[in-house]
Amino acid sequence: MARLGELCAAARQGASADDLGEAVSRALAPVVAHDALSLVGSNPGAGFGPASFSFRHRYDPALGLALLRAAYAGEDPCTPRELVQRPVPAGVTGADGGGHRDLLARRLLASHGVGSELRLLLRDARGVWGCLVLLRAQGGRPFEDEEVSRAAHLAPTLIAALRAYVTAGPLVPADPAPPTGVIIVGPDHEPRAVTPPAHGWRQQLRGRPLDWTTEPYMFALSMQARKHAQDARFPPPLIVGPAASHGRWLACDAQPLGDGCTGDVAVIIQAATAEQLFPAFCDWYGITARERQVIVHLREGMAPKQIARRLDLSLYTVNDHLRAIFRKTGARGRDELITAITT
Repeated sequence: MARLGELCAAARQGASADDLGEAVSRALAPVVAHDALSLVGSNPGAGFGPASFSFRHRYDPALGLALLRAAYAGEDPCTPRELVQRPVPAGVTGADGGGHRDLLARRLLASHGVGSELRLLLRDARGVWGCLVLLRAQGGRPFEDEEVSRAAHLAPTLIAALRAYVTAGPLVPADPAPPTGVIIVGPDHEPRAVTPPAHGWRQQLRGRPLDWTTEPYMFALSMQARKHAQDARFPPPLIVGPAASHGRWLACDAQPLGDGCTGDVAVIIQAATAEQLFPAFCDWYGITARERQVIVHLREGMAPKQIARRLDLSLYTVNDHLRAIFRKTGARGRDELITAITT
């Protein structure tokens, strides 16, 4: 258990994605034995769209892509929408029994040498912060209910570690924003054309925990854009990633070009705009609904007295909210806070 307490400290100290993946696996091993691990982060306001970042340890990327393809094909027996409805938002694949989707999932896992998968949504009162996936190799025993329960008790610590990682990043970017890049993805979800700025982004992102130019992310963004075009109940294909790895908040959006089913999709990579950044920023930094209102009016140029009149609050209360915002974000004043959420 002591190792679990060290996770937040490691995250705050800016450990690399590989180091954090290994640290998470090492901390969880005494609680739930496993052979590979994936820890995915996604701010609660993003719904069930593509993840923002991930840490992995001994987790085969090819398996991740195969599972992603199966999920979009409707063959996932443990979808986030189903898991979030359960008292314990977790599921195990690998044991005998279950329906058609379970059988397909077992076959897919077996084709990658995996005998059992435990999947746990990291959920609290504010929403879903990500997902923990543990794997056991073929020949080992499947994950059991008791282990699912033990893993679920770790959710608050893992959420805290994800938040510590995100909020350890620089509040204000040190360098100007690079130009916006565009990648054209075909109906086969493979890149067809890449603009020069996008090549620059790909070089910058390659091998990082926020590498949205890899095959899984291109596939997810392409599929999500097509799903959203057909049915608005699917979350829009937008990834907003934290500054912890790249010095600034980044955004990756996708839009169908022409026919949402059979046409190309444009994937846009850019520094996050204020509109894209603000909801994710507030989620990760724990900004309350009232504090968000204060920030919005602050961004409009209002003084604390004006904000107090607008929100029908006392000046003391507004200043108290401002102190809480500065404490949570580490901002040294109004100007730095506004810069952080607008650049």
